[in-house]
Amino acid sequence: MVKFTGGLAMLATLAFGVPMMAQAGDNLLIHRVQQEQGMNLPARGMTMAQVEKRYGAPQRKLQPRGGDTQKHPVINRWDYSKFIVYFEHDHVIHAVLNTPAGNNHNPASVQ
Repeated sequence: MVKFTGGLAMLATLAFGVPMMAQAGDNLLIHRVQQEQGMNLPARGMTMAQVEKRYGAPQRKLQPRGGDTQKHPVINRWDYSKFIVYFEHDHVIHAVLNTPAGNNHNPASVQ
């Protein structure tokens, strides 16, 4: 027989707290997606030259990552004040809002 010390409180937290946290995270994600849809972000497939011509020079161009194998293509990241653009080789694959939450760190600085 397994003995639980404080197990009921933990069980209640797991049963009721996790769905509430997940729901809060879902709401934040939905809000972020709605914001992105309303913004004029670079579209998937645009070239680097097209992005720079339309949105100007980025504040920062991070060092390319990947490219070591065909399954790991070169990925570039450009940071603008309000959004971040990810490129595979020379084409946009994704653009996201640059959130003020502070979770868009320079990957080179993360240890």
